[in-house]
Amino acid sequence: MEMAEDISAEEYPTEIHDYLATFENSLTSVDEMLKTMMSVSRSELLQKLEPLEQAKLDLVSAYTLNSMFWVYLATQGINPKEHPVKQELERIRTYMNKVKEIADKKKASKLDKGAASRFVRNALWEPNPENDQTSAKAKKRKMN
Repeated sequence: MEMAEDISAEEYPTEIHDYLATFENSLTSVDEMLKTMMSVSRSELLQKLEPLEQAKLDLVSAYTLNSMFWVYLATQGINPKEHPVKQELERIRTYMNKVKEIADKKKASKLDKGAASRFVRNALWEPNPENDQTSAKAKKRKMN
């Protein structure tokens, strides 16, 4: 897919050659990832994933597809910021944030109430009745 090398330097400004080469590499990477994803059936892939992971996959797929459409619009001279694809990307991003919150809550450590009460009980100082009498005797000696 050597696009940047196939086009002569006269057809585009030389200042953007590096950008075009990077873009070509990115397109190649996307193409390879898509081929990998398409080699496994969707139902087969979803069977191996937890429900939360399935949601993440669906959202990333939808976001990627809409992002690619955004780029397509830009290449056609259409302002994607004024196209409904912008609202769709925002909607998907909202759901991605919700899934992230759920995943974060799932990762958060659970409170072991028994361990917490033992920790607090042992951390707090409780005077012993014997210690109180000893300290009272010590006060009397100091006063005498």
